[in-house]
Amino acid sequence: MTNIVVSTFYHFTPISKPEEIRDKLAFKLCELDLNGTILIASEGFNGTISGTSESITFGIKYLKEIAGSDQIMHSESITNTLPFYRLKIRVKNEIVTMKVPGIDPNLHSGEYVLPKDWNELIKRPDTVVIDARNSFEIEMGTFEGAINPGTNNFSDLPKWLDEHKNQFEHKNVAMFCTGGIRCEKATSFLKQRGVKNIFHLKGGILKYLNQINKTESLWIGECFVFDYRVSVKHNLKIGEYALCHACRSPVSKDDRLSSNYVAGISCNRCINNKTEKQRARYLERKVQIKLANERHQQHIGKVYKN
Repeated sequence: MTNIVVSTFYHFTPISKPEEIRDKLAFKLCELDLNGTILIASEGFNGTISGTSESITFGIKYLKEIAGSDQIMHSESITNTLPFYRLKIRVKNEIVTMKVPGIDPNLHSGEYVLPKDWNELIKRPDTVVIDARNSFEIEMGTFEGAINPGTNNFSDLPKWLDEHKNQFEHKNVAMFCTGGIRCEKATSFLKQRGVKNIFHLKGGILKYLNQINKTESLWIGECFVFDYRVSVKHNLKIGEYALCHACRSPVSKDDRLSSNYVAGISCNRCINNKTEKQRARYLERKVQIKLANERHQQHIGKVYKN
């Protein structure tokens, strides 16, 4: 398949029966031959799907019908690489896990900043720029001058924000993340904590990379994405990173030169954390994928609902 459309989206909206919405979505998106991952919770939905342009259009339209709103935050890009092999729709406690009760971006959150206005904001001396993503993502790329909170999970960020609040509570706080959902929830947390001048990048890094010319950009590196593209660059072109299928970590071109890297089996991050039994299982999976490719069959592609 060529010219695959990838759509990343989220929407905070009350959902009283997440399981019912999951089943309706699974039926409709399978009918449209869409693949991807979607999380549903009582606070809304969050996901990325891929397919033909026509199918994506109908899929997003259906999501808007479910939400009862045209205001779903979503962005689209084109790729020739299959980003997903199956459709997974899961019901969770949160669509982005913060583990802080009472956070509702519909009630209060930061002010949106369009990509075209982002550079001006983050270059101001009275602005503190905070990357709301995890450390491994930030290692791959971030904005000039952005603070790395050093978190391994989004649920670690509230503690860091509380501990460092005195460093930014009287300044402009500019937050960003991949598609916008994490920084929207993080700004809601800060609003609840009494911080006033809070801003976040509308549409996230993906929208910025798709709209801002590289010559004007303040972005350095690549942006990790949660699909088989692994990373993207300006204009959302596929980046140079690969994925270690043993530990799901991104692997750079330099890391792939290491003797610890064996495609599908190990990398520098997991070489000492996996057993021989696990590696044997990964090797068998690699063999089965190779055999399926030789038979021109798809190795994976099941719909998951849980």
